[in-house]
Amino acid sequence: MEWLMNNWFMLVALGAVLVVCFMAAKKWLGKPTAEQIANIKEWLLLAVTEAEKQLGGGTGQLKLRYVYDWAVERFAWVAVIPFGTFAEWVDEALAEMKKQLAANEAVKAYIEE
Repeated sequence: MEWLMNNWFMLVALGAVLVVCFMAAKKWLGKPTAEQIANIKEWLLLAVTEAEKQLGGGTGQLKLRYVYDWAVERFAWVAVIPFGTFAEWVDEALAEMKKQLAANEAVKAYIEE
């Protein structure tokens, strides 16, 4: 008992280290798989198209936040990836959407509704 009273701070420190290690392992294990990334990249095309329809042009950062919030709601694991990576995926989806707008009148009509 005396040893415990003299070394309580060591036990608290050990507990804190174990909690940090557990949280780091949980975050690492929660990273998305290649299949999950492919699925969200496909879904992002729909999301950016819908954001364009809802918010219109000239609202880039607002659309990015709209798409991010919607993605986190739909795919909880998105919250563990860096926001910069997500923004790059959105940029890729936007480029694809622009191609579709130029080539497909139905997509253009959908956004302009």
